[in-house]
Amino acid sequence: MTPLLEVDNLHREYRLRRAPWRRDETVHALAGVSFALHAARTVGVVGESGCGKTTLARLLALIEAPSAGHLRLDGVPIALHDRDALRRARPRVQMVFQNPYASLNPRQRVGDALAEPLRLFGRGSAAERRDAACAMLQRVGLDAAHATRFPHMFSGGQRQRIAIARALMLRPALVIADEPASALDVSVRAQVLNLLQELGDAFGIAYVFISHDLDVVRHVADELLVMYLGRCVESGAAQQVLDAPLHPYTRALIAATPRLHRDAARRVLDGEPPSPLQPPAGCAFHPRCPHAQSRCRAERPVLRPLAGQLVACHRAEDIARGVLG
Repeated sequence: MTPLLEVDNLHREYRLRRAPWRRDETVHALAGVSFALHAARTVGVVGESGCGKTTLARLLALIEAPSAGHLRLDGVPIALHDRDALRRARPRVQMVFQNPYASLNPRQRVGDALAEPLRLFGRGSAAERRDAACAMLQRVGLDAAHATRFPHMFSGGQRQRIAIARALMLRPALVIADEPASALDVSVRAQVLNLLQELGDAFGIAYVFISHDLDVVRHVADELLVMYLGRCVESGAAQQVLDAPLHPYTRALIAATPRLHRDAARRVLDGEPPSPLQPPAGCAFHPRCPHAQSRCRAERPVLRPLAGQLVACHRAEDIARGVLG
């Protein structure tokens, strides 16, 4: 079965311009990310700030072009320089941003904001677009009468519902959700997450769900991608990766998750991620890894299969056998 989305060795670099007497530098925001996502499935992407999660989201949402690598949707390559192909692909891929207020036009009524995607792609008459907007508002738990209001008249949770409704107006096959609930209160967060799952089941939507909250990812994701400094360091079935992590970085992220009862044997990760301007030689995680050896400092590990997962760590076998604490 052909995956809905195929990501093949995706790179994204940004040129950092310096003063005239200094040499320009390159930020390696993504450095070779690959994965596949099937219809009606959810892949979670986790990692610390600066690991490349949002850059990946922008590339998958066709907002930016990759520096290298390929994207395929339903087996068809997507070339961002081909305007016709891009116009055909964009309705199939939509994005829900972290800040619902910033992603909505404060001067545009909610009904007009929801009808805008339909208008841009020439779908339906003005009356049909208005009816579709009202129907979608009701589908996400709001009232059709809310269509005449402005974004500032809603709470944060209601605004995120509106942002989700707008993303679904074109009936996309794939939705990129970039921290969609992190700016919300805990009780409202649960409502929004349940709504996303409900709509995904109803419309057969696949999600790329980006989050720093591993408990949220455990709740919503089928597959998990753990990123560090622009690379995937571990991936596999979400439940399996979270229950039996094989990379020290994944283990550290799990240990840092707040718990009522903490396992004293787990150690919390110290230090800061290296600069993407000057990534370290060998394994990028070795300056912070408690199990680093000389090989880790000299040779970058490749992503390879082990125990039903993919992991990029020279000492993964020792972790799998329980030799390393």
